Amino acid sequence: MFRSLALCLGLVALCAAAKHPKSFSADDLTPGTPEFVNYINSVQSSWVAETNSLSRVPRPHLKSWMGVHPDANKPEYQLETLLEVADDDNVTVPAEFDARTQWPNCPTIKEIRDQGSCGSCWAFGAVESMSDRVCIASGGKKNVRLSADDLVSCCGVMCGFGCNGGFPNMAWRHWVKKGIVTGGAYGTNQGCRPYEIAPCEHHVNGTRPSCDASKGKTPKCVKQCQKEYDVPYKQDLSFGSKSYSVSGNENAIMKEIYTHGPVEAAFTVFDDLILYKSGVYKHVAGRALGGHAVRILGWGEDASSKEKYWLIANSWNTDWGDNGLFKILKGSDECGIENSIAAGIPKL
Repeated sequence: MFRSLALCLGLVALCAAAKHPKSFSADDLTPGTPEFVNYINSVQSSWVAETNSLSRVPRPHLKSWMGVHPDANKPEYQLETLLEVADDDNVTVPAEFDARTQWPNCPTIKEIRDQGSCGSCWAFGAVESMSDRVCIASGGKKNVRLSADDLVSCCGVMCGFGCNGGFPNMAWRHWVKKGIVTGGAYGTNQGCRPYEIAPCEHHVNGTRPSCDASKGKTPKCVKQCQKEYDVPYKQDLSFGSKSYSVSGNENAIMKEIYTHGPVEAAFTVFDDLILYKSGVYKHVAGRALGGHAVRILGWGEDASSKEKYWLIANSWNTDWGDNGLFKILKGSDECGIENSIAAGIPKL
């Protein structure tokens, strides 16, 4: 009798196990793996994840590229919040907006740069937005590509630690106080000081050098233009007339972009964003990699999910995400994207 009872109980347990397989969470999975990707895509439909150019990059290297230093939130590294645009009732923003189409004569808005193996996103988000704003303020008459190399190497301790992370707000203050020269992407010979750190190859086999965090050393501050450029360093400097932060309110941010152009935003990157391909990103799984700075180009509503989003330009080259871009949920401060916005006005 006891044997029969034990057998029955065993069969019941097996049936229960078959009906209710062992559950697991993203914590059981390794970021970047196909299993991690499948998990993300199975639990939500807002955005699509896939293995990509960054999937095989070691986590310590990814963390080293998150260049918004933790000290960036300290009071001494904050800018005054400008309210004149946010409070202007005469500025009415559209439901959808894209700076690339709003200002077609400003080519820098469409460009995607590559920070390489350097935690210089804080500088890229700044000089990209500054370059856009110079063109916009001039009515398309002045096109410049301000140098991330110059900002990373010459801003010094005021901006942070170069390739080891910096303070986005202070990049804008440096533009006002010291100025920034021109300089295009690595290998272009554009401008006074082109970027010195090569784009890195995130694939196992590829044409670019392999990604290596140890190779991302801060360039030396050289206040001299490259030989191929015939404008002296001091004459090439571009200045801002003022720098400021924008209130962490979606309407204020939209008004600022609609009026003056793209802004720099700092937010927290998690493991799952690395795998972004399309859709409106919301954090689903994985741990925080660190603070990252990007450029907000506009906003809209996704046709499929009907979710509102910010349109973001990243600095991880065009083979990441949606040709270097991504969309992130708007209006709920997703990953802190609306909480730290820096901007400024150029001096023409």
